[in-house]
Amino acid sequence: MQLIGERINGMFLDVKQAIADQDKKVIQDLAIKQTKAGAAYLDVNVGTAAADQEGTIQWLVESIQEVCQTALCLDSQKPNVIAAGLKVLNADNGGMLNSSPLNKKSDEEILDKYLDMAAQAGPKVNVITLTMDKNGVPQDIDTRVAIAAEIVQKAMEKGFDTQRLFIDPIILPVKVPNAQAQPGNILDAMAQIQFLADPPPHMTMGLSNLSQGTNERSLINRVFLAMAISRGLDSAIVEVLDKELMDVVATSEMLMNKQIYSDSFLKVF
Repeated sequence: MQLIGERINGMFLDVKQAIADQDKKVIQDLAIKQTKAGAAYLDVNVGTAAADQEGTIQWLVESIQEVCQTALCLDSQKPNVIAAGLKVLNADNGGMLNSSPLNKKSDEEILDKYLDMAAQAGPKVNVITLTMDKNGVPQDIDTRVAIAAEIVQKAMEKGFDTQRLFIDPIILPVKVPNAQAQPGNILDAMAQIQFLADPPPHMTMGLSNLSQGTNERSLINRVFLAMAISRGLDSAIVEVLDKELMDVVATSEMLMNKQIYSDSFLKVF
């Protein structure tokens, strides 16, 4: 399970304030803590915390790389912001470009741009793609799978290794009206996405989106994460500092026979 630490994101008030103050220490502390907690990647998302998103993502990347060598996940749906981050990214440590839909009304070629940037950055840089197109986020299983199939096909046509592809079926907040059927739809879509290539593309998701606005955020996230792992999820953007959630990952991996059981399997993980 490749875990992506979610906390270096301008939507969090401490990160937003650190960006405004150009306070490296807050960012660097989060990078170190998430790495120690088990993050294989650190998500780096400016969000709406700064008007100069290109300059800010470079500042974030450079600040993190001063204190740790953890691979970074550059997170923006703006190709120019991703390109700016790539200029200062140490690609030898690995990386991800997060996240591109299949296409957008304003940019039919957006996925091509992300795949091309990853290819130019080197073999250790992967791409997270969304099962979303110019019509928006699909609400049914078949459309999610069809978009995923188009993503895989495009990658193959460009000679981009599908093992460098992480497909995100887009989890929606369960509290939104009429959204309670979506977690089940996503699980069924994931089960089908595994058969789109051999070996199959990786699957990931922004787990915290599921519980936005709810009173039992950590519980909802933990239960769904275990369910998704059983359907093939092998990556997720999560709060790695949530120990109970990390224990769920460890236990799920063990029960899926991906980790060897021992009485201290949690400690080993």
